[in-house]
Amino acid sequence: MSTEHVLVEIGTEELPPKALKNLRDALAEGINAGLDSAGLSYGQVHRYASPRRLAVHIEDLQLQAPDQNVESLGPPADRAREADGSWSKAALGFAKKNGISPDQLQTVVTEKGLRLAYKSQVSGANAAVCLPGIIERSVRELPAPRRMRWGSGRTEFVRPVHWIVVLLGEQVLECEILGKRAGNRTRGHRFHSSGELTLKRPADYCELLRAHKVIASFEERRERIREQVVAAALALGARAEIDPALLDEVTGLVEWPVALTGNFEQRFLQIPAEALISSMKEHQKYFHMVDAEGHLQAHFIAVSNLESNDPAQVVEGNERVIRPRLSDADFFFRSDQKTPLVDRVERLRDVVFQQKLGSLYDKTLRLQQLARALAGDVGADPDQAVRAATLCKADLISDLVGEFADMQGIAGRYYALNDGEAEAVADALQQHYWPRFAGDKLPQTPVATTVALADRLDTLVGIFGIGQAPTGSRDPFALRRASLGVLRIVVGGELELDLRQYLQTAAAQYPAGVLADGAVEATFSYMLERFRAWYEDEQIPAQVFQAVSAKQLNQPLDIHRRVHAVHAFAQLPEASSLAAANKRVSNLLEKQGAESAATEVSKDLLQEPAEVTLAQLITEKAAILAELLREKHYTEGLAILADLQSPVDDFFDQVMVMVEEPDLRANRLGLLKSLRDLFLQVADISLLVVAK
Repeated sequence: MSTEHVLVEIGTEELPPKALKNLRDALAEGINAGLDSAGLSYGQVHRYASPRRLAVHIEDLQLQAPDQNVESLGPPADRAREADGSWSKAALGFAKKNGISPDQLQTVVTEKGLRLAYKSQVSGANAAVCLPGIIERSVRELPAPRRMRWGSGRTEFVRPVHWIVVLLGEQVLECEILGKRAGNRTRGHRFHSSGELTLKRPADYCELLRAHKVIASFEERRERIREQVVAAALALGARAEIDPALLDEVTGLVEWPVALTGNFEQRFLQIPAEALISSMKEHQKYFHMVDAEGHLQAHFIAVSNLESNDPAQVVEGNERVIRPRLSDADFFFRSDQKTPLVDRVERLRDVVFQQKLGSLYDKTLRLQQLARALAGDVGADPDQAVRAATLCKADLISDLVGEFADMQGIAGRYYALNDGEAEAVADALQQHYWPRFAGDKLPQTPVATTVALADRLDTLVGIFGIGQAPTGSRDPFALRRASLGVLRIVVGGELELDLRQYLQTAAAQYPAGVLADGAVEATFSYMLERFRAWYEDEQIPAQVFQAVSAKQLNQPLDIHRRVHAVHAFAQLPEASSLAAANKRVSNLLEKQGAESAATEVSKDLLQEPAEVTLAQLITEKAAILAELLREKHYTEGLAILADLQSPVDDFFDQVMVMVEEPDLRANRLGLLKSLRDLFLQVADISLLVVAK
């Protein structure tokens, strides 16, 4: 089998750094999918991306796919001919479709009986012929953030394209991609290299670029930056704080990274550290440093895209750029402190929360009422919770947050402390935004927890109430994140809250007619679906969640405890048999009608040893289970019920339930109903399907 290496490179203006990895991966996966579809085998796939290029190097691509035997099935054989023996219209149509005469058709045996068929051999795909189309389709389907046009042409791509490389071994494939003829010429670093570079073969790609100051591998550049940043911080006796997202973004900005250390005036350390870090990260893409105690240092690390003959000038330039940014933060912070937060609340009337749901001032009034209602169940001081709800959005109209958006909440905490607000209230202004993303920390105080829940519940029921539920990948109000945030806060804080009740309380704060009927139920159902996704991430089977969902519970914490209890039960060897038994009982009672079962089991009507034993055990287990359930010990409760497996199996083996005698039949149905009711106190385990 003949094979060759393949190289595809798209050379562009600087690509958006945050999208770079996704673009690289999508290009490689698109080409791989095209080759798979064509039946062409290949070896290792290397993905490359730098600010000015996306590239894929595929080893050992099969040049010619093997021929394939194809069988097309036609109509049933008994419909192949008319009564006079001539070919039927169905047979003639099938033959015409395949470009053959009916006499070339065959009869084959299928699961659905004898069918007409046409067997043919299709030539395997040729790599040189297929590749241009595969590449073009992959490029067209890239998940580009925004596409643009350049020049007088109508070609669209993320950034203007300057060159295209398509090499199959040492052969340049004749094709046009994104308006450029493919060739074997690439380019090196924008400043450290000049002119075009000729590629002889795909395997030369990385080393040729490296010789011209381009590290093609995203991962290699990322690791080099990390090592340089760590070393630069250590040289100053500090520790670099490396945000993975910032590291990825910087990796997408440079082709030849060189870390340089700069400084700023100590006086700026009087500003909240978060504001300085925000300025360095968001605006300048600098890494900051802290000392052993975690205190911010007056240094930063910039990653340059070139090796300068005079790095001191590069450092000075970076210091000159950051100084006005820090001066702005200093000015805004000091200016904002002159106006108490409470005086800013009235100005929230001018800030729209959502057109149909009113302003942030309207939202603040709703949060006050909802926070007071929640405070008791959360264990927060009601007055502090209401105060925090009153102030929680006030910093959004401060100058500091206006300039540094990620300071929302953080700025509020500083300003609240400056205003003399209680520490619990100040902390809540920052923490009510937690968790901000998956895995983020939860609010740390009862007051913060109360406001965090109120804020999310108000948003959820409001947006659902105006018919703006998430659809597909669109979730402009981040309702998925808000839902998971509520569930994480409730479960993580072990709060026994009735979710449906508090959604109703949240909905009641809106004026009549604003929210559609059914808003609460729609929101509640959606939030429970987020629970399902949560457990899927924990590798808990969907059937486990369904078994608990059948109870139609309102408390997320209670649901969570039961799900984990049922999951533990499902691992027991007795679980499969007991689940099947419960299913059998459920079907039997449904068929006969629950009213046909005796409401109380009569000992006098227990005849067979197996039913006597089962009745006695059910009574004993019920008493033990009641005590365990009072303490919410669901796992232990299901564990003690697992002992019923053998007695239940014996009952079904030895006892006839549907006997002629009405009283005896009703008594036995009543016994089975009491068995099912016992399990139903935790979950409907008849819905379990335990993998064997």
